[in-house]
Amino acid sequence: MRNTDAFRFRTCRLAAMHRGALAVASVWALLFVCCLGAKECAWGEEAPTDATYHTPLAGEAGEGVFMGERFKIPPVDRAHMTALTVGGSLLAPKQGDLRGFPFGALYVRRVWNDARTRDVVSGLVNELEYDKTVGPLELVTHFENYTIPFDQREIVDNVEIVPTSLQWGTLLGSIGPGVRFPVHPFQVDNDIRVQLLGRVGYFYADRTSDTSPGLVVPPDTVLYGAKLRARYDGMRRNLLELPHQGIATGFDVDYLHRDKWSDLSGGSTGSARRNYLQGTAYLVGAGGIPGLSERDRVIFCMYGGKTSEGDADRFNAFRINGSPFPGEADDLAHPRYTGAIHNDVLSSSYATASLGYRRELTFFLYMSLVGSYLWGERATVQGVDQVVFRQQRRGGATVAFDSGFLWNSSLYLAFSWESGYLRNGKDGGGATFNWNKLF
Repeated sequence: MRNTDAFRFRTCRLAAMHRGALAVASVWALLFVCCLGAKECAWGEEAPTDATYHTPLAGEAGEGVFMGERFKIPPVDRAHMTALTVGGSLLAPKQGDLRGFPFGALYVRRVWNDARTRDVVSGLVNELEYDKTVGPLELVTHFENYTIPFDQREIVDNVEIVPTSLQWGTLLGSIGPGVRFPVHPFQVDNDIRVQLLGRVGYFYADRTSDTSPGLVVPPDTVLYGAKLRARYDGMRRNLLELPHQGIATGFDVDYLHRDKWSDLSGGSTGSARRNYLQGTAYLVGAGGIPGLSERDRVIFCMYGGKTSEGDADRFNAFRINGSPFPGEADDLAHPRYTGAIHNDVLSSSYATASLGYRRELTFFLYMSLVGSYLWGERATVQGVDQVVFRQQRRGGATVAFDSGFLWNSSLYLAFSWESGYLRNGKDGGGATFNWNKLF
């Protein structure tokens, strides 16, 4: 796949996938309501009017009306959730040699009185965290890895540049103190937290049969560093865990030292410096639209990141993801180009903003329209094999449907178009479908 980058999309997406306890719909119902658009679905028993209607919120018990029938919505313990996501994407045209790919991941969240854990597992890309708490104080332990056993190549004008082929990956463990305070509206994911983490890890890189003889391959090395992480989440989610009201924001400042990087000369790897500093920030929000009902929401997100000047290379670059609109608390911080649905793209610095409209078609079905703009210094190729970063400005758009489904699960279907950032010079689109099962 450019199988390589697809795993980050699955992990990011999975974090927002634990979509409410719904056994009220079928595929036929989804197609039927999508055809009706925003027309209210109620025959027989009268459905609530827009003026009196209130959107079902995450975790809460309630009632919904569909096709004249009333359905009870059972409560969900959002502090103890396990979910599985499986699905796939089709691309038109292909990105490089990739026409489509499957994906899947497991999501686990547990919150106890004195500890919490959040784990996203897809096998080759994983993110695991366990925090021990004493009042507002906590000890944070975090592990992440990006260990893809496939060739990773850069793309120019939607063509894979074979001489840039490498296999490489990282493993990073972090530990450190933090403080966490609950905030309004006092749900399981609403808090303000500040954490300072010491980090240690390992980087490796290997040639493949396609690697250019002139491509400089960095040595395997130990990594050391520190990260300052801050988060605020005052957002209320709806029944499908989509942002409904409020904002979330945060930042990261990350410093890493690569122990053997001084063995490199410059050239085609990018930076020869073994120390680098990176900063990222984000703002995500949702709210009502004056004059419209609670069924209508405006949604937005903004992301930015910067690598210290002259220190960026293909091995420490940000992975800008084309995944769907964020919802789950810890997933919000992952940088994304929301107007497109596809793989990660390596960027040394970036700024992106997305603005969208969401309509609640019925209590378990939502349609979203999102437009996005992205400025970034994108990885590209100079000469035969030298990976460099050049500025690009692009835009994209997505129409998406989120629906409750049978067996305590949910569906996601999206169609997208993007003007050339993902394929590095050629515009294109794609479709993504996944099924999310809550256990």
